[in-house]
Amino acid sequence: MALLKIEDFDPNYRDSFNGSDLKGMSVYTQSDEKIGTVHDVLVDEEGQFRYLVVDLGFWIFGKKVLMPVGRSQIDQSADRVYAIGMTREQAENLPEFSDRLALDYDYEESVRGVYRSPSTNMSTSSVSDNIPGVSDTIPVDASAPLEASAPLDTAAMAGGMATPTYTPTTYDRDTYNYQQDASLYDMNDRDHQTLKLYQERLIANKKRVKAGEVAIGKHVETETAKVAVPVEKERVVIERITPADAGRAVNPGEATFREGEVAHVELYEETADIHKEAFVREEVRVSKEVERDTVEAQETLRREELDINTGGIPVDERRDRI
Repeated sequence: MALLKIEDFDPNYRDSFNGSDLKGMSVYTQSDEKIGTVHDVLVDEEGQFRYLVVDLGFWIFGKKVLMPVGRSQIDQSADRVYAIGMTREQAENLPEFSDRLALDYDYEESVRGVYRSPSTNMSTSSVSDNIPGVSDTIPVDASAPLEASAPLDTAAMAGGMATPTYTPTTYDRDTYNYQQDASLYDMNDRDHQTLKLYQERLIANKKRVKAGEVAIGKHVETETAKVAVPVEKERVVIERITPADAGRAVNPGEATFREGEVAHVELYEETADIHKEAFVREEVRVSKEVERDTVEAQETLRREELDINTGGIPVDERRDRI
């Protein structure tokens, strides 16, 4: 399930806290040692609180970590948040949070793994003197429970004769839900005094998916073309004619008798010069156009309403108008 910053989920979330804001609250250990401030709040897609983003500037400079809401006690009157069972060693082992990180199952598991460790779930020294309403024992993680491999002999343990062994629970990314880690994510009446009534709303987003692709290529087609080219060819024409003065005697010396070549004529003819040349026949332009449509969806939304059983006792119910 995706995680969202509270302001991205509901820009008017402060109205649920009567104008106050968790962001900026100081974070203290149960021994009343300040360890940092609340940098942000992460909710799931249904608006359920899941993590406080804690800036550990007082403990570890520049490091931000995630603290499940079930491990916090919110004291709005003192403008404080108490980290239940948080130790410096635990904070150092937590993976660093960054806005650039992908908050996927693997990252959340690395966070939960630190909080599920046996040292995190053991009882601490008395803290009730420091935090009103907080019991001396941190709730044991119900999801990654530390299951005893055999029944424990408490009397023998008290005498130092036995040590419990634990088998960690494994988790499946495909079936995991936050209810498996109830002690990490449940907001109980003792530690979270503000009662919240939840309502569902439709969140309309768009995502770009590949609908298909068009491949454009070329192929060569052939055809037989014929062309007629007129050509010219020269030939020699010899005409023998009888002159008009045939039989006339010529003057002495006028007649010249010769042997051999008496005339030379060059003959020319045309031949067809046929070759191929390429030329641009047409131009093809490829582009994309965006067609716009409206997709309608219908869902059933749930809303929590308050049921008050007064038992006949008059109750003055007041409601802020938003």
